[in-house]
Amino acid sequence: MTSPTSGGDREKLTSKLPASLRHTLKIRAAQLSTDVQDAVSDGITAWRIHSEPLPTVDTAGAESFGTWLPEGLYDEFKQDCATRGVSYIQGLAQSVALWLEQNPTAEESASTRRILVCNQKGGVGKTAVTAGLAQALAEEPRPAQGDAEDTVGLARAAARSGLRVLMVDYDPQGHLSHQLGLRAIPAGSESLITHMLNREQAQTPLMDLTVVIEDKRFGDRLRILPAAFDAFLLDSGLTMFRGPRHAALERALASLEPHFDVIVLDAPPSLGLAMDAAIYYGRRRDGEKPGTSGLVIPVEAEDTSAQAYGMLINQVHSLATDYDIDVDQLGLVVNKYDSRRGYIATSSLDKWKSLGTPPVLAVIGDLKEQREAVRLQRPLLAYAPESDQAHNMREIARRLT
Repeated sequence: MTSPTSGGDREKLTSKLPASLRHTLKIRAAQLSTDVQDAVSDGITAWRIHSEPLPTVDTAGAESFGTWLPEGLYDEFKQDCATRGVSYIQGLAQSVALWLEQNPTAEESASTRRILVCNQKGGVGKTAVTAGLAQALAEEPRPAQGDAEDTVGLARAAARSGLRVLMVDYDPQGHLSHQLGLRAIPAGSESLITHMLNREQAQTPLMDLTVVIEDKRFGDRLRILPAAFDAFLLDSGLTMFRGPRHAALERALASLEPHFDVIVLDAPPSLGLAMDAAIYYGRRRDGEKPGTSGLVIPVEAEDTSAQAYGMLINQVHSLATDYDIDVDQLGLVVNKYDSRRGYIATSSLDKWKSLGTPPVLAVIGDLKEQREAVRLQRPLLAYAPESDQAHNMREIARRLT
């Protein structure tokens, strides 16, 4: 028996589920723009690979419940229930409860800020800004330059600890991963792309695919989700995706949000469906204060960068209109600036500053430390913590917090 609405063969699951759990499942699936059958499939898959014992769910008074599972998953689930010595009803209830825990609502995960570093133009320094901003957020904070005698600034810095930050290498070119000494996840292996397009086939939790950036400056607070080699196929995969394409990235990353204070995403230099999903992920969620999450846009002080910025903003406005959402532009970063390039550079910088909204968060010079850190595959703030570029990254972080 197959599901008449699925994109592939599915088998009917008929069991029982407590009414309260079924009600919460239905509401949560609607909030996250996913199908109940996909939510249950993901929950069962997560339950099967969960290594620790799960709390027993009170199933007294459970009522009939039916949905569709990918072909073969029901038999595997029943075998696991027998191995673990739990009933099918208990196993299903635990699976649904686990899915609810791993997929919080926007309100529940609103404390996790989402910063999308993006520009349609390549070569403007998106990767450098992504990495530097994430490092500055994860680093133990310090008073701003010039505030060494400011007791309020000292007290504020001492009171805060570094944030838990995840960098997501969403660019198929994988520059962020490479610059930090990591290889892209090979095609065919589980990755963010798997969790976006084929969640029912994913066996490994996304958290297990993240890698710690090891340096005492960041403690264990800074992680990266490496690029996937097959991310080049993401746009075409989203074209055939049977779920809500614009929410595919958000659904995939939802399970990671409880583990991090900030997620910083290095976006691809494109205007395709993958970028639509990234912009939607960075939107202002219900109950979230303006300026909490949104876009940081690296630009250069030259004319083609301004043209690319206009194309990106047109895409943002179009998406915001289509889905009735608000997308905040947190600020611009004028990168690789060199006044010696003459009138084009200086006049372009003046134009960026004159915009007012979004504000220019920092002007970063075209200096050698960033290139040296990339060559050595080390974080900039660990390689040259007192460089001008490192202080620029801290300034961006301060202005966003």
